[in-house]
Amino acid sequence: MPELPEVTAIANFLDERTAGLPIRRVDIASLAVLKTADPPYTALAGRTVTSVGRIGKYLVITTASADDSEPLHLVIHLSRAGWVRWSENLSPKPPRPGGKGPIAVRVHCGLPGEGFDVTEAGTQKRLAVWVVTDPLDVERIAGLGPDALSLGRDELAQILAGSTARIKNLLTDQRVIAGIGNAYSDEILHRARLSPFATSKGLSDDQIDALYESIGAILRDAAQRLEGPGGVSTMKAEKRSGLQVHARTGLPCPVCGDTVAEVSFADRSFQYCPTCQTGGKKLADRRMSRLLK
Repeated sequence: MPELPEVTAIANFLDERTAGLPIRRVDIASLAVLKTADPPYTALAGRTVTSVGRIGKYLVITTASADDSEPLHLVIHLSRAGWVRWSENLSPKPPRPGGKGPIAVRVHCGLPGEGFDVTEAGTQKRLAVWVVTDPLDVERIAGLGPDALSLGRDELAQILAGSTARIKNLLTDQRVIAGIGNAYSDEILHRARLSPFATSKGLSDDQIDALYESIGAILRDAAQRLEGPGGVSTMKAEKRSGLQVHARTGLPCPVCGDTVAEVSFADRSFQYCPTCQTGGKKLADRRMSRLLK
């Protein structure tokens, strides 16, 4: 799933290529991805991209018109399997509506053939698109917590003190802290040497210090690594290369050499190092344990 570092890198990549370009046409391959009807997505045609930015894990493409009317924003949530592909050879034919291909949205901008596809792999289609005059009109954005990279240490401490949630759940709850998902929460907790099952309000001052430092270091390092010359085509590989515990079940921890362990539930899982994070203890898969009672 694209998280704060990937969405930041994608936003910067698109901003470099599209800012100042006119939008010639927007194609929606499936109306199911479009969550708004007014303004219509066709209103984006003829407008100029002024910037591409990020709010939490949402891409925000801001456009303006020649008559100085209010801006329109194309907001995209890539969900678990979405991505962006830039091309200088886009087909002029719209993607087949309702087709089984990965393309969800196609934006033609700049010269003929230039633009980008928003794609989604797999069969679970969760990618979402909005066209709004204000990003806060998107209910999910209006309900976001503070951005993970804007948090101060004291603000983080207040959030932790007010929650009884497991720290893994708190870090990935976008209503509490925006931008962190499953992969980077694993990396943050590993660096901070915290158990994913630790209770948020039970952390000591030293543990809060370690968590605060880890959030900033992990996210900023990842964002910097993803800003490589390969652009969006190499981001996924670059992300994987920088992970120390996430998606490394059964491999040695790069810090201590212990075997990375996993807790699985439903259709996802998380990874941790028993030696670094849980005093050598293996965590029980609590959801599965309940089912076995």
